[in-house]
Amino acid sequence: MSVWPIGVFASVDAGLGVHLEVVRDLKIPSIQLHAPHQNTRTPAAAAAFLSKCADAGITITAVFGGFEGESYADIATTSLTVGLVPEVTRAARVREMKEISDFTKLLGCDTIALHIGFVPDHKSENYQDLLRATRDLLDHAAANGQNLHLETGQETAEHLLHFIHDVNRSNLFINFDPANMILYGTGEPIDALKKVGKYVRSIHCKDAKWAAPEARGTGWGQEVPLGDGDVGMENYLRTLKEIGYTGPLTIEREIPQDPVRQKADIGHAVRLLETLRTKILGS
Repeated sequence: MSVWPIGVFASVDAGLGVHLEVVRDLKIPSIQLHAPHQNTRTPAAAAAFLSKCADAGITITAVFGGFEGESYADIATTSLTVGLVPEVTRAARVREMKEISDFTKLLGCDTIALHIGFVPDHKSENYQDLLRATRDLLDHAAANGQNLHLETGQETAEHLLHFIHDVNRSNLFINFDPANMILYGTGEPIDALKKVGKYVRSIHCKDAKWAAPEARGTGWGQEVPLGDGDVGMENYLRTLKEIGYTGPLTIEREIPQDPVRQKADIGHAVRLLETLRTKILGS
C-alpha cells in the first residue's frame, strides 16, 4: 500500500460508518470497519464481506468495537457509558471485544480498536481493574496476531501516555483523532499528536470547532466538514509526516442521520486530502 492511501470509516450493519457502496462509489481504497452485530460475526459473513471488498479493491485496515448501551448524548453520559471503563459492563465488553478480535482474524486484519472510555485517576482501584482487563484483551489480541489501537479524545495526551505505560504490553497503540481532542476539550490536537506520536499507528481525518471557552471539558465542540474546523488539515498532515506516519488517511464523518450530505462531505474530504497529500509529499 502506498504512503497515505485514503480511507474511510465504514460499517456492515451497525455503527456510524458508511456502507460499502459509498466506499466503492467514491473509489476509496481502504476502510476501518465498525464491527457488525454479534449474530453476523460469523465465518460466512466474514467471507462474504471480504469477497465484496476484493471485488472493489478495498483493504480493511482496522476493526472497531462498539457496545450496546453506549451513548454520546453529552460528555457526562459518554463518561458513564462508553468503552471498558464502566465497571458494571466491563467484563461483558471485554468478552465481546475478544469475539471481535476473533472475527477480525477471519477478515485477515491485524488491528482491533475502540474507545476505551474516560480512563479514571491512576490512584483508584477502578484504574487497576481497568489495567487488568486491558491486559487480558491485549493478550487475546496478541494470540490472534493483532494490535489494539485506542482512539484519542477522552484523555489528555499525558494521561493516555501514562495509561499505555502502565498497561505495559507491546501491542497497544493509538488511533489518533484530532477532532476528538477539540470535541472533548482535552487538548490542542497538533501538540497532542507530537506528544503521542511514537504510538500512533492509525488516524482519523475529522474536523471540529471548539466549544465556547467556558464550556470546554463539559460541553461538546461541533464536528464540521473536513477543512472547515479548527484542526488545520495541512498542519495536521505535515505533523503526521514529521512523526513518520505513512498509513491510511481515514476519513470519519459522523452524520449517519443525513446520508446524502455524509457522502458529499466524504467526497469533499477525499479531494482535500488528495490535494494536500500531493502538496506535502509531491506525489
